[in-house]
Amino acid sequence: MKIVLAPDSYKGSLSAKEACDAMEQGIRRVLKDAEIIKVPMADGGEGTVRSLVDATGGTLHTVRVQGPLGDDVNAMYGILGDGVTAVIEVAEASGLYLIDKEKRNPLLASTYGMGGLIRHALDQGCRSFIIGLGGSATNDGGAGMAQALGARLLNKAGEPIGLGGAALADLDSIDASSMDSRIGESRFIVACDVDNPLCGPQGASAVFGPQKGATPEMVQQLDSCLNQYADMVRRDIGADIKQLPGAGAAGGMGGGAVAFLNAELKPGVEIVIEAAQLEKHLKGAGLVISGEGQCDFQTERGKTPYGVAKTAQRQGVPCVLIAGAIGEGIEVLYHSGVTSVFSMVDKPMALEQAMEEASRLVADAAERVVRLFIGGRK
Repeated sequence: MKIVLAPDSYKGSLSAKEACDAMEQGIRRVLKDAEIIKVPMADGGEGTVRSLVDATGGTLHTVRVQGPLGDDVNAMYGILGDGVTAVIEVAEASGLYLIDKEKRNPLLASTYGMGGLIRHALDQGCRSFIIGLGGSATNDGGAGMAQALGARLLNKAGEPIGLGGAALADLDSIDASSMDSRIGESRFIVACDVDNPLCGPQGASAVFGPQKGATPEMVQQLDSCLNQYADMVRRDIGADIKQLPGAGAAGGMGGGAVAFLNAELKPGVEIVIEAAQLEKHLKGAGLVISGEGQCDFQTERGKTPYGVAKTAQRQGVPCVLIAGAIGEGIEVLYHSGVTSVFSMVDKPMALEQAMEEASRLVADAAERVVRLFIGGRK
């Protein structure tokens, strides 16, 4: 019997690969000779680099780049098993977690280090890129990334503007002709699971700015800066990103990627499913097991287990989820390819205990799933 294991990480407890290993341990207690295919998954957010590297037999690389406030940081990215596809998370170089809470300031934070990661991957021969958005400290519309890759963002005197969201107020023209020529030879896919535009009441500044330390006054200033930036991008580059759905993701990084990298915005889980070749692995499978820390009504909104279940449904493969916790509205998943949902918790316990014992609990739950599945087939 062929079983595919395709979970997301159980945050704070297990990486997606560790979850696969735990599931396999439980299954082997019942089916010692089963063909088990492990495909660690993610949805384009935190953990995507490691999951795709693990799923494809790729490699991890750590690079010293400029952090969001100008200090150098160690940032990690992955090169997939094909040797030419780089997977990069914006948060690694420009993440909110890199800045102490009292120092967070989206007026100053920049995506410059993100451009450094892209340039390093280009040097390694990569010409295909998967970029995961989320967790950024920035609100510069990806301008810093563009500057790091050679774009010249100039003020009225023809001099380069500074870095950060507030510096965009000085922007008068954009010259992208000096950008790294290898950008034009490359394909960029951006994992984007929000439809916020770049500007306005639902834009990057208004919706995500406060999470990054922006006061109401700063939100107005940042939105004005992004409006000016979008106008310059449209005039000088020909990309209309101001109201583009998804352009507001990661402080406008979605829009910057479209403008300067000619990127395609796609739901994160779809990107991971394609890169990990999940459909190929599901051929001939009798069962797929997925899961994550909590499954509830929000799982249907593009989370990993939902994407796995829909993929399995197309191939007629039953899909069972193992969740750290089962929340409200789980029944909606039963119309999307999910056969059943199991909680990994086997007795009353505190969250801390469940997280500490996650490997054992997931293994035991996988054993119960397979025992029931085999019994049902008999």
